[in-house]
Amino acid sequence: MTTAQHDPPRIHSSFLPHTDPEASLAFYRDVLGYEVRLDVGGGPMRWITVGPAGQDTAIVLHPLLEGNGLTEQEHDALQSVIAKGAYFGVNLASDDLDATFAALEAADVEIVQEPMDQDYGLRDCAVRDPAGNLIRIQQTA
Repeated sequence: MTTAQHDPPRIHSSFLPHTDPEASLAFYRDVLGYEVRLDVGGGPMRWITVGPAGQDTAIVLHPLLEGNGLTEQEHDALQSVIAKGAYFGVNLASDDLDATFAALEAADVEIVQEPMDQDYGLRDCAVRDPAGNLIRIQQTA
């Protein structure tokens, strides 16, 4: 095995499904404060890329794709799993978890877990986005 002679690749984007593009846009842009970097397509086939200002990482909010070989029953089952927050998710970071949590609570975001110290050494909270994706936010400072 050889050692890379260059910087390792950075994480550029993560993908999360949406079930309502307008609700997802409102959550990521208006509640979390992310900038919209790309908004393409229309209706239920809308793809929205968002991310924190000053960072090159992004979240791509995408529709559940039609015509991907899933039966209607499989598509419905996948949508049900997503709505429960059991399939997709992302971990975010905050320098002030309590302030971030207070803002989320004030915006009537679905709370899964209030801020708490975890056995694995982190302090975090958890919420769901409008599609049901699990969003964990960890204290960084």
